[in-house]
Formats: sequence, C-alpha cells, structure tokens
Amino acid sequence: MVHRHFSLKAAAICAAAFSASLPAAFAQQQQAASLPNGASSLQESYQDWQLACGMQDNARVCTVTQDQTQKNGQRLLAVELRVGQKGGLTGTLLLPFGILFEPGVAAQIDDQQPVGPLKFRTCLPNGCVALFPIDRALTQRLKAGTELKLNVTTAAETPLSFPVSLKGLGAALDRMVALSAR
Repeated sequence: MVHRHFSLKAAAICAAAFSASLPAAFAQQQQAASLPNGASSLQESYQDWQLACGMQDNARVCTVTQDQTQKNGQRLLAVELRVGQKGGLTGTLLLPFGILFEPGVAAQIDDQQPVGPLKFRTCLPNGCVALFPIDRALTQRLKAGTELKLNVTTAAETPLSFPVSLKGLGAALDRMVALSAR
C-alpha cells in the first residue's frame, strides 16, 4: 500500500512539473503565431471594406471583404480578397442567380479596360461564385481606383453592372498583407 501511495505521489509531482513547463512552451508557440496583442481573431473596418483575421492550423488567415445587401437584408453580392498561395491575391466574387454563365464577369476598374472574362466556378445556395487571380499590377490598379464594376449579362440577355466601392481597399490590403507576413 505504501508503494502504491508513493507511485501516485511521484506521478502527481511529475505531472505537475510537466504541466508547468507546457504553458510556457505553448504560450511561446501561440505568441509566434498569434495576432496582435495575442488575439485569436481580429476585425477591422476600412471605409467600405472589412478585414477579418483568425488562426487556422497555427497560421494567420486574413480576408478583406465587402458585402452588399438589398434593403430587405438579402445579400446582393460579396467580394472577398485573400493572399494567394503563390503570392499575389486571390479574389472570390459571389453574385446573385439569374446571370448567364457563358459570358462570365468582366471586372472594370473605373473607366479602364475590363479584366476578364472571369468564369463562374459554381453556384451555391446563396449565389454563383467566380474566382480570379490578382497579380501585383492589378492590385495597384485596385488600390488606385475608386470603383470596380462587375459587368455581367442577365438570363434575359441584358447587360447588368454591379458597382463595388474601392474606398478603403488600399489600406485594408496593406494591413492584410502585413498581418499575413508575420
């Protein structure tokens, strides 16, 4: 009985010593891969754009988004930008139903030449998705622009343009890139 009591006491001491060393190592690892001030998530607004960051698989994941809704609260469109796997940015557009797939989306910054056509990838219950890579030159054009027009053709074969404000995008992208690099 004495031997068993000693084993339990020794195990408790070893467990206490082991667990005392864990918080320091865990805190050091979390600090290396956390957001500012040790936060696990972050949300900031930059005029018409929102920045959201969180931790995923011990890495920072940030997105810059703009959602547009109708007066009844139904989402009209959403734009999401994130740092791409090969550098640059990746953009995701979520547009409403009733758009022809074949012509795709022509993205036009102010009155510049349109980028695209961007092809639709799929439709989800809340709209249709188009993806596009954004290189450094296009990023600079987006930052310098005032409006992104997403030009599509409706199922009734009429042109339709969705205006997206670019106010605050430059600051939001700069902050996203800075947070993603750490």
